[in-house]
Amino acid sequence: MTLAYSRMTSGLMIPSRRAGDILAGMWQLIAGWGKAPKQLVWDREAAIGGTGRPTIEAASFAGTLGVSITLAPPGDPEFKGMVERRNQYFETSFLPGRRFSSPADFNTQLDCWLAETANVRRMRVIQARPVDLFATDLAAMVGLPPIKPLVGIPHRVRLGRDYYVRVASNDYSVDPRFIGRFVDVIATPDRVVASCEGQLVADHERFWGRERTITDPQHRATAKILRHDLAQRRRAIRATRTHDDGHQVAIRALPDYDDLFGVDFDLHPEPATGKGPL
Repeated sequence: MTLAYSRMTSGLMIPSRRAGDILAGMWQLIAGWGKAPKQLVWDREAAIGGTGRPTIEAASFAGTLGVSITLAPPGDPEFKGMVERRNQYFETSFLPGRRFSSPADFNTQLDCWLAETANVRRMRVIQARPVDLFATDLAAMVGLPPIKPLVGIPHRVRLGRDYYVRVASNDYSVDPRFIGRFVDVIATPDRVVASCEGQLVADHERFWGRERTITDPQHRATAKILRHDLAQRRRAIRATRTHDDGHQVAIRALPDYDDLFGVDFDLHPEPATGKGPL
């Protein structure tokens, strides 16, 4: 994100181009400034305004901040050329020669580079350094709302017997004691958190890759205990049965019924002697 007057730039890597992740990234940058721009300019990305109107998520985000969203005309990248030039600047001046061990390491290096290089260099177009004009931009911005906007990827699902929920092609374990109940999942760029009626039932670091199963060891141990208890209850039910009045009914062995009805199933008959019919 780049402020139009001072050219102050902030940025970070996010895990996807879904609305929840984009808005979570925008909120993180805006919260870092301490105030929000009165107007957010965006191109017609599908998650923000692919149809020419802000999506529900984007409109809710702007409404909570008390700002407006202006979408660029179709096929007009110069409308927000300021940001496009920043992207090119990142590619030519920040990325070459660097190594990153994780997304967090990428964002850490980017923050340092922005603070030490990009935002302190003198820009010919404004005849000043962005950091020197930032206070003027900040004075014209609006204060942050008392309640932060809802960001991230929300999901509500009834927890299945496998006690996993899927977020962006990855499966995350949930406390198996809540199988069969509805759980609310929210995935931010950093965490995947699940709750059930206000109770925390899962908290994982979000995995940015694909098709991975992430299991909490405590959830695995709880599932093992529950399976053992269930097996014991089933064995107890098979061993004894009760009438409606509560007294137990013995389960007789099948040979007892053979004797009662005079049935003899001899699995090993005597060999034929040839002296009579078989």
